[in-house]
Amino acid sequence: MKMANETPRIAKKGDFVQIHVVILRPEERTEKLPECTKKVPYEGWVKGFLLEDLATIGDKVRIRSFIGRELTGTLVKINPSYNHDFGQPQPELLTVGIEAWQVIETNSERES
Repeated sequence: MKMANETPRIAKKGDFVQIHVVILRPEERTEKLPECTKKVPYEGWVKGFLLEDLATIGDKVRIRSFIGRELTGTLVKINPSYNHDFGQPQPELLTVGIEAWQVIETNSERES
């Protein structure tokens, strides 16, 4: 029995999927990059709709993105979720909002 949150193993034409693409190989990247960055490919992960009849994770496939671009890459997810965040909190920025309001309140009191 398939569970509701279980990822399907086979994608069909029109399914929402995510692919991995290598945009630039290391030798194609600009020389102006830091050495450690130049050594690795410039990669992307793109979501879209499968154009192949059937595919499994790891297959090379074509997709059509939401804006209509056709791309080829390696299938990495079927029915990918959206999970955005802004990374780890930066200690220097945690109190900026509080400090800004204090400045605004101080200036408001002076103008009164």
